[in-house]
Amino acid sequence: MLENTTMTQAPGEQQRSQGAAGTARSLASEGAADQRTVFDLELIQRYDQSGPRYTSYPTALEFDPAFDENRYKQVCQATNASGRPLSLYFHIPFCDTVCFYCACNKIATKDRTMVQPYLDRVYKELAMQSALFDDDRVVEQLHWGGGTPTFISAAQMRELMAETRKQFKLADDDVGEYSIEIDPREAKGDTIALLREIGFNRMSLGVQDFDPRVQKAVNRIQSQEETFAVLDAARREGFRSISIDLIYGLPHQTAESFMETLEQIIAVGPERLSVFNYAHLPRRFMPQRRIDEDQLPPPQVKLEILQATTERLAEAGWLYIGMDHFARPDDELALAQRNGTLYRNFQGYSTHADCDLIGIGVTSIGKVGATYGQNRRELDEYYADIDGGRLPVFRGIELSRDDEVRRDVITRLICHFKLDFSEVERAWELNFQDYFGRDLAKLEGMQADGLLEIDSSGIRVLPKGRMLIRNICMAFDAYMEAKQGQGGFSKVI
Repeated sequence: MLENTTMTQAPGEQQRSQGAAGTARSLASEGAADQRTVFDLELIQRYDQSGPRYTSYPTALEFDPAFDENRYKQVCQATNASGRPLSLYFHIPFCDTVCFYCACNKIATKDRTMVQPYLDRVYKELAMQSALFDDDRVVEQLHWGGGTPTFISAAQMRELMAETRKQFKLADDDVGEYSIEIDPREAKGDTIALLREIGFNRMSLGVQDFDPRVQKAVNRIQSQEETFAVLDAARREGFRSISIDLIYGLPHQTAESFMETLEQIIAVGPERLSVFNYAHLPRRFMPQRRIDEDQLPPPQVKLEILQATTERLAEAGWLYIGMDHFARPDDELALAQRNGTLYRNFQGYSTHADCDLIGIGVTSIGKVGATYGQNRRELDEYYADIDGGRLPVFRGIELSRDDEVRRDVITRLICHFKLDFSEVERAWELNFQDYFGRDLAKLEGMQADGLLEIDSSGIRVLPKGRMLIRNICMAFDAYMEAKQGQGGFSKVI
């Protein structure tokens, strides 16, 4: 029952949560980088606007069909001189049922015979992609996303990983960061054991909310028991990091009801948490039209949920990494943020900043060299390209030097909440004040409001500014003012 699991905490998990809080206090006492976050409701309301999430810069709105398969091939082959490691992203688009809130690129179907024809094309794409990269470039990062990656059968999972190993050199388990998105309704203990056996060592579990009324309203019925059974299996099998995804702003949610779900999550102590803001955009995402707008919490209640969540997680020992992500102080993301090696890409925050990212499958986006390239978004178009012996890259962008400089600045801010002017000057051979004079002027109001500090050496985001890091980054975004403004983006909070 919900009431029992909300308030009960097993001794081991209680020790785990207390340990996270204790580690956070210890780090603070040792003078580690300030990773505190302050939720200032008045400031958040004042700075409420739309803006990019900066999984890339420039954003996908700037992608152009002029960047095609031929240019993509040239760029990939040119990167071999760097010897950089590789990252592979596989998009598995299929879902058994559609969650009404979902804005992902997916195909909802009960027909599992659709999988093999898709995988057969993925194997052909793998071979074509592999031919572009030197054999000694190691895949240090790999991710299966969706859709629901565990929609495919156990035999198909083995086959997909075997084909990947045939075409690319995968890192050893102690080096590789190999992750998968899990729908607990589609994964049992034997599935988790198989995933660990074929090489996965990290996972994210979709939960969203345990409240039965919320689950019914969004068409995602998922019990605590089946969710935590998957988590327990992952720990038994030796998965090194487990992340849980929650969403606030769904129908019927209140701060009180969401806290019931959050307490259950805190009790089982995942290494990471993602707490996403639901953006209701029914004109863009058809499944959202089945959500009753009258049941959605008003903006004030959404802020109450976020504030309560942020404060409760801080109390329990989790750190706010940024952009909806929380982690224990001893998790790799928190450590990377403290030592300045954290990175951000299309899968979120990462500890592998130096990889060239290859996107595999329909809609996938890659980042190779100073470019982004995206695969076809429709399944029949993807199939037609692959069957014709063509890579399905249909648009992208080659970054200008200014794009690269600004991407570096935005990445440093969104990952580390600070910016050292001298580091940027050395990296790009420029004078920061001269290059970014107009952009720095945009931050004066934020400095007056206590979001950040600016001096001759750099920028430091203060605890009140961490929740508004997107606003701060937007000051350095040349495209916000020059082209599309704020259209097509979600709210920053």
